[in-house]
Amino acid sequence: MWFCLVTSFPFLSERLPVTQFEYFSLSRVGEARDVVVVIDVLRAFTTAAYAFERGAEKILPVSSIADAFNLKTQFPESLIMGEENGVKPEGFDFGNSPMVISKQDLKNRTMIQRTSAGTQGLTRTKNHQILIAASFVVAGSTAKFLKSINPETVSFIITGQSMGRDGDEDRACAEYIERLYLGDEPIPEDFTARILNSTVGQSFIKENLRYLTQADIELSSLVDVFDFVMLMKKENSHHVLYPRWFQE
Repeated sequence: MWFCLVTSFPFLSERLPVTQFEYFSLSRVGEARDVVVVIDVLRAFTTAAYAFERGAEKILPVSSIADAFNLKTQFPESLIMGEENGVKPEGFDFGNSPMVISKQDLKNRTMIQRTSAGTQGLTRTKNHQILIAASFVVAGSTAKFLKSINPETVSFIITGQSMGRDGDEDRACAEYIERLYLGDEPIPEDFTARILNSTVGQSFIKENLRYLTQADIELSSLVDVFDFVMLMKKENSHHVLYPRWFQE
């Protein structure tokens, strides 16, 4: 009967949601499919977005510190940024701070990035047609890109939901992107407020995470700052992240 109703009144079928949204923790990344959006608000993909804003040509995400140094031998002019357990590993050029990256001149530089959550999500994702990295600062442009391709399924990877953390800062970002995609007008502050209420946010407030600064929190809480989407490609067996800018 529902089928008859829809076919009899085509305008009803146009209103039916076409895209299905799915949410997965980092441990379930293997279940993600179709268009996969890997979220890391604190701080990997906020830092990555600022690197592109500061002129970086591309970012090569890797899963381990050893991989980062091995890749550096292939790209000797590259710079390594990232963390292990939140802290900049010895030998890295930068940590995982968007504030620090936002002050660098990275014009035409190749960056290598290794983090405990965000880059793990990118490098472990296998069953995808399109792979995207996202955070609040590129949420609007990510939703815009998704609407332009109208996928059957969008799989969000909530990378912060790992290592005993709830990842609600990443879940909030994913829900904000979904609401934008559906044509709603969500209030950004309703979603960014969840950053400090998340497991990581609460640890920051209690001063249990000294590597996370107030400036990093503030930059990570900004919404729709950059008009590009961060798309992953495979080049010569390497994962490579590029910005795709939207022309006004």
